[in-house]
Amino acid sequence: MRGWLRETAGGLPKTFWYLWCGTLVNRLGGFVLIFLTVYLTKERGFSDIQAGLVVGLWSAGGGVGTMVGGVLADRWGRRPTLLLAHVGGASMMLLLGFSRPFAMIAGVAFALGTFAEAARPAFAAMMVDVVPDRDRVRAFSLNYWAINLGFASSAIVGGFAAHLDYLLLFVLDASATLLTAAIVLTKIRETRPTGEHLGVPGAGGGLRVVLRDRVFVVFTLVNLLAAMVFLQHVSMLPIAMTDDGLSSSTFGWVIALNGVLIVLGQLFVPKLIAGHSRTRVLAIGAIVQGVGFGLTALAGSAWLYAMTVLVWTLGEMVYSPSNAATIADLAPASVRGRYQGVFALSWSIAGFTAPVLGGFVRDQLGNTALWVGCALIGCLAAAITLGAGPSRDRRAAEVARATREARDAVTPAPPGVMSDTLAPTSAAS
Repeated sequence: MRGWLRETAGGLPKTFWYLWCGTLVNRLGGFVLIFLTVYLTKERGFSDIQAGLVVGLWSAGGGVGTMVGGVLADRWGRRPTLLLAHVGGASMMLLLGFSRPFAMIAGVAFALGTFAEAARPAFAAMMVDVVPDRDRVRAFSLNYWAINLGFASSAIVGGFAAHLDYLLLFVLDASATLLTAAIVLTKIRETRPTGEHLGVPGAGGGLRVVLRDRVFVVFTLVNLLAAMVFLQHVSMLPIAMTDDGLSSSTFGWVIALNGVLIVLGQLFVPKLIAGHSRTRVLAIGAIVQGVGFGLTALAGSAWLYAMTVLVWTLGEMVYSPSNAATIADLAPASVRGRYQGVFALSWSIAGFTAPVLGGFVRDQLGNTALWVGCALIGCLAAAITLGAGPSRDRRAAEVARATREARDAVTPAPPGVMSDTLAPTSAAS
């Protein structure tokens, strides 16, 4: 057991663990988004399409936030960007809880998404800054474990809190966000790399340097497809379950299974996928995730819904850490924030399109068409991933080599010694 713990969690830098704690605290209080569509339709009386629009506007604001946050993380710094995003997000969360007119709810949701998602590029860039590339899949698995431990707990507690008072969800969520900001303020130092245009020529070109990277753009578009499927669990899945006569607390327990499964199994994933092609791992994850959501078309009871959650969670467990490590491989050091921002934009776009399109398909074509479509999109994402794999591996090797050469030009390494953080990544890692 001690050996397994050392392999799983040993040797990671202290800053990573502070980031890990911040993730856990933030997710423990992440009640609102899980229950937002139920709150809007059952408590406020809005239609499915209106509820989907609010969630979509949250994600549209997130698209703005990821772009701004990515640039600020590179130019202003990771730490101040995180502080601004968390304090602003907590303020908007409280305001959303007290909002009543639909127009006000929609506007505040957009602002909340902007602040909340501005933190994502800075957080991810900071983690890549401090974790050597050989440990990144392991580190992202640990971080994903914290995300889902918090998610499982918040889904269960949030289901009961919603029975007491929906406003309590907003207050607790804002409090957790402020506590995360306190961890950043008191425990984490700035990690932004120094050195003139380290590892990439023309790094001062704003977002253009990212958008010109065709390999990365294709990778981001594939994630958009996968994210559109995955985000149905916070948009159309709760509505489908309530239409089948299941309560919000039942939904909380069923969706908490996702977090529980990841908490129990995610720490074993790095060893499970070690030595396998990352491209194949990503493709398998996309297929299993899509099929899991497709099986929702057959569900009608709590235990059947739980079985579908089990299937798509298995796909998520192998897909997400490999996905995050691939972003780190493709992003030059000096523009990590911008790369993370553009990638996070795919989640924001999916966050807008998933509930809007999901609500439209469900209203116009029916429940079965929605979930079968999810399965087909998952298979499409897997096919594109396999086709683009070789070019993605070549690009990762080029970035590693350019970063190593730039760093060595600033601080030459002793003969025969190579920095762990600059070791080239194997295409099959």
